[in-house]
Amino acid sequence: MFAVDTHTHTVASTHAYSTIHDYLAVAKQKGIRLFATTDHGPAMADAPHFWHFVNLRVLPRIVDGVGILRGIEANITNLEGEIDFFGEFLKELDLVQAGFHEPVFPPADSDSHTQALLNCIRSGKVDIITHPGNPKYPLDQELIVRTAAEHNVALEINNSSFACSRKGSEDSCLNIAKLAKRFDAQLVMGSDSHVAFSLGEFPLALEIVDAAGYPRDRLLNREPLALLNFLQQRGHKTLGELIDYFKSEAAAG
Repeated sequence: MFAVDTHTHTVASTHAYSTIHDYLAVAKQKGIRLFATTDHGPAMADAPHFWHFVNLRVLPRIVDGVGILRGIEANITNLEGEIDFFGEFLKELDLVQAGFHEPVFPPADSDSHTQALLNCIRSGKVDIITHPGNPKYPLDQELIVRTAAEHNVALEINNSSFACSRKGSEDSCLNIAKLAKRFDAQLVMGSDSHVAFSLGEFPLALEIVDAAGYPRDRLLNREPLALLNFLQQRGHKTLGELIDYFKSEAAAG
């Protein structure tokens, strides 16, 4: 059991089917202690409006012992690695993820994908790159993983890529995980849940992690403080209440 999930979508993205309340109920049932709500950035056709992410400030920090991270899965929009959420509002989010999505950045060639992703990683705006092993977006994987390690940007092993989306991702993700071990890059598993029932489900992603020999005790979603400390190191200043809560819980045994 991994008690943290960094990648979920709600009904605010209309191809998803659950609310924050649904996720909280499933989290309590499964023993999930911390999850991020990360709806698609506004450049996606059915994504929520820009204001949705601005107003995430209304979400409570902790509900019945479950922490909520206010996040986004932004879209990489161009070769410069820009994303579709910007300005001072980025500072209000706890977690910024970004990835390639076909409606926003149509698949091109390896050089273009690599250039865009390198620029995104180097921008300092993005904490986690989502589903970088998508076979529709071939990359110079060694360069990407090495650069991610240098900039302390995490790479996701996305369980949904093997369960229902981005079929054929296994070999690419396995290579990324092996490179992450080699270059000491941060990995995180994300469920990419579009319905609350799959919250915290990582069995297929964990098979990839284990096959690569990447240490489970290095995964950012192994426990809440591992992820929170990483995000704090990345410069997020919004996490104090959550960090205090989980530190006090750890101290209490």
